[in-house]
Amino acid sequence: MANGVDVIWRHAEESPERIALREGDRRWSYGELARCISTAAERLRERGIGRGDRVLMVLPTSAEFVIAYHGVLALGATAVTVNPLCAPPELEYFIEDADCVLAIGWAGDGPGEADAVTAAAKVRDVPLWKPSLADLGPADELGEVAVVDLLDAATLIYTSGTTGRPKGAVLTHANLVDTGEIFQRALAISTEDRMGTALPLFHIFGQGAVMRPVWTAGASLSLLRPFNGAALLELAAAHRLTAVSGVPTMWNEMLHAETDRTAADFTALRLACSGGAALPLEVARAFKARFGADVLDGYGLSETTGAATFNRPDGDRKQGSVGRSLPGVKVAIVDTDGIEVRRGEVGEVAIDGPVVMREYWNRPEATAAVRRGAWFLTGDLGRMDEDGHVFIVDRLKDLIIRGGYNVYPREVEEVLFSHPGVREAAVIGVPDERLGEEIAAVVAPIPGEVIDPAELRAWLTEQLAAYKIPRVYEFVEALPKGATGKILKRGIDRDRLLVTGARPPRPA
Repeated sequence: MANGVDVIWRHAEESPERIALREGDRRWSYGELARCISTAAERLRERGIGRGDRVLMVLPTSAEFVIAYHGVLALGATAVTVNPLCAPPELEYFIEDADCVLAIGWAGDGPGEADAVTAAAKVRDVPLWKPSLADLGPADELGEVAVVDLLDAATLIYTSGTTGRPKGAVLTHANLVDTGEIFQRALAISTEDRMGTALPLFHIFGQGAVMRPVWTAGASLSLLRPFNGAALLELAAAHRLTAVSGVPTMWNEMLHAETDRTAADFTALRLACSGGAALPLEVARAFKARFGADVLDGYGLSETTGAATFNRPDGDRKQGSVGRSLPGVKVAIVDTDGIEVRRGEVGEVAIDGPVVMREYWNRPEATAAVRRGAWFLTGDLGRMDEDGHVFIVDRLKDLIIRGGYNVYPREVEEVLFSHPGVREAAVIGVPDERLGEEIAAVVAPIPGEVIDPAELRAWLTEQLAAYKIPRVYEFVEALPKGATGKILKRGIDRDRLLVTGARPPRPA
C-alpha cells in the first residue's frame, strides 16, 4: 500500500516547482523537499536504519523535523516523536520502551539544544545523529520509497501518561494517509492554500491534522518556532496565509497580542483550525470579530490520529459542538456496558474508522481495555444531538462529583472565559470532607485586571446553578501548559489550593 511519503513524491514529479514548505526566509518546493527527504533517508540507511526499526526523534518544529521525519518513513521505519523539552530519564524511558536503535537530536539553537538526548542516548547505548540543514540538502534525484504493509507502524505517539507511564500509540501508514485525505476533504484544502502553524510537530495535531492534509492537497506549510502571538500574526500577514492551526491558548494570546497589522492584512485568512482542548466560545467570537476568520474546532486523540469530528467551513454550526464525525469515521456515545445511549444523553465517546490506532505498543492489556469490538473508547464524556453534532462534556477522569451532583468543569470554564477580566481559567475538583469534592477555579486575569473572588462568584451565580459554583479561587499570572499550549490541570497544585485558595463564605 501507499507509504506515508508517496504523496510528496507525487507532487514532486507532477509539480516540482510548487512551494511545499517555508520556515523563516527559507523555502522548499515539492521537488526540493522530496530530494531533501531522499538525502535524509540515505543518511539513515548509512546508519543501518531499515524497515521496522524505531527511531527516536527529539526535534522542535522545524524544517529539519519535517525532512528527517519523512526520511524515517521513506525507509519503512517508525518515527518515535517526543517533546524536545523532555529530561534525560524521560528520553531514556522512550528509548527503552520503544526499543529504539537510533536517536535524532537537534543541531540548531532554541528548544532542543540541551544535552538531554545526548545523555539519554549514552545511557541506553544507542547512536545519536544531530542533522543540520546542511546535512539534509537535496539529493541529485529522488530515492526509492519502501513498500509498506497496511498495518506497518509509521509513527509512535506517546500519550501524556496521566495514569501510569506513557503508552505509545502505534499509528500506521494507512492511518496517516487516510487522515490526510479525510481532513483535506472536510476542510476543502486545495493547492492554493497556505497553512501556517507554531504547533509542535512531535504531537499528533501537527502530524495528522496539519502536515497530512497539506501534503495531500499539494498546498504549502509555513512554520514558526517558538510560538508567539504577535509573531504568528505577522507570519499570517507576511505569507498571506489562508489557514492557521493552533490550540485555544494560541488564539487567546493572538487576541491580546500587540501588532501594527490591521484587519486588511488578514483578508486571505479564511480558516483557523483549533484542536487539542475545548475552545471557549467567547474566544472564537472575538477572533472572528478581529481577524475575520472562522475558528473551526474539532475533536480527536493521539489514538485516533488526531481525527474524529470537525466543524465544516460550509456546514451548519452549533454552539459548543465540536462538529459531526469526519468522513469515514464513526462516532457513538455509549454507556458503561458499551451500549449506545439515546441522543442527548451523556456517555463515553467511542470512535471507529481508519483513523484508529493499531494498538498501544507492547501493551496488549491496555489495548484491550480501550476496545469494544471495533470501537475505541476515548475516556471522554460527551453527547450527540439528533443532527449528529457531538458535544464534549469533559474528560471522564475530570468529572467532579460534589455532594452527589455531577459537575462538568468545561461548562464552568466556558462561563469563566466569558468574564471580561478573565484571560485563562481551569476548573478542577479538590478533596472536601463534607461533600467528597469541592469545585476550585484557577484564574489568570487579563494583565492589569484585578478580580475580586466574591465578585466573580456573584457573577457566576447569575449564570450557573448553585451546585456548579466554585467555592475555591486562586488567581495566577498564567496556567501551566504542555508543549501544544494545552492547559495542564495535572500541573496545578491541588494541595496548595486547599490551603491558600480564597473561599467565599458558604451560603446559609
